[in-house]
Amino acid sequence: MQKRYGLWTYAAGAAAARTGDEMSGPALLLAGLAVTGSAASAASLLAGITIAAAVGGPLLGVLLDRSARPGRLLAAALAGYAAALAVVALCLGTLPIALTVLIAAGAGLLGPALGGGWTSQLPRVVAADGLPRANALDAMTFDAAGLLGPALAGAVAHAAGARPSVVASAVLICLALPAALALPAARRPDRAPSTTTMAADLAAGFRVIARSRPLARATATSVISCAGAGMLVACAPLLGERAFGGAGQGAFLLSALALSALAANALLARRPDRLRADTVLVASTVVLAVALTLAATCRPAFVVAAAVLAGIGEGPQLTALFAIRHRETLERLRGQIFTTGASLKLTGFAVGAALAGPLATWSLTGALLAAAGVHLLAGAAFTGWPRAARASRPSVTSRSAAGRARSLPSGTDRAPQPPTTRSRRQADESSH
Repeated sequence: MQKRYGLWTYAAGAAAARTGDEMSGPALLLAGLAVTGSAASAASLLAGITIAAAVGGPLLGVLLDRSARPGRLLAAALAGYAAALAVVALCLGTLPIALTVLIAAGAGLLGPALGGGWTSQLPRVVAADGLPRANALDAMTFDAAGLLGPALAGAVAHAAGARPSVVASAVLICLALPAALALPAARRPDRAPSTTTMAADLAAGFRVIARSRPLARATATSVISCAGAGMLVACAPLLGERAFGGAGQGAFLLSALALSALAANALLARRPDRLRADTVLVASTVVLAVALTLAATCRPAFVVAAAVLAGIGEGPQLTALFAIRHRETLERLRGQIFTTGASLKLTGFAVGAALAGPLATWSLTGALLAAAGVHLLAGAAFTGWPRAARASRPSVTSRSAAGRARSLPSGTDRAPQPPTTRSRRQADESSH
């Protein structure tokens, strides 16, 4: 398997798909504004694709988990997403804006395939001992996409027009199709056809997140922290205007943040076993809170330092979140856990951005300090998450497995699996 499909093939496909996704949002805004002349109509296109993505994640995850060839399903989702974007570009100004927003929402339902859906396939590409480094490289594709996507949208819109910018984002997503189609099949030789319903599988995934303390607190922390990130993005234009004299400078601040995150993850990929994922996740929220406190001064030097510091926190935070999900999730639920987590984060981001608007109108400094407080709340949620009560004492096998887990190097982020049957292995993993 490794000779036919390696990590770099995976990373190239993920980077292309995610860059196209990051490009599509600004491109839709530019196209909506250029064609309709209405900022509200342009914002409704972006809102439609974003809200639908939050809804579609859990269902897409269940489908990926039930599929023997998840790569084919992933490729179909990417193709559908790209096709819907192209249709939106063609229909803008021709169909009523409400129908165009519905088409954008249809694309959004498939959006989680580009994020959590793709990342959930990573353990099928690399061996367990290579997963920490692979997590860092995977997170780097998000950082690179966040850096390149908006810049490409602006460049294409300037050179060829806003509508071609949307089409270009769809083409970029299509470049990832070969890598998706070639993803290895599910490694379940003993797998029987699923006899449960979709609803039962959905409920099972949510139960796993709720009952697993590491998963629950990591999910809560990432969602709350993502709300803080949404507040920063919403404040970026005003911050650029206040600190540097132009709202457009806010985009450069976000680019600096993405570049810093990319550099931080590049360093982390060189020594992925240096820090424990749980420690990185909670520490990153403190780093982000400090960064936003610096930004609240609105002084140019402090604002630049805040953007760099925010990237140092945001990049490794994503890597750590991936590591925890991979470590704590059974393979049969991996797709759902990743896509559901991505959907919840997207919801948190949208809520944060919505709250920041009126706050920034009242006081930009107040809005940024509130965002810093949200990140501190995320850290408090992690450290203060209650321990789940155990219904019974763990078995000898579970206790020994837990002991081995504590003795592993902190960066492995992979629960040990004794050479037992699948049912015993599942029992051991669920004890974490």
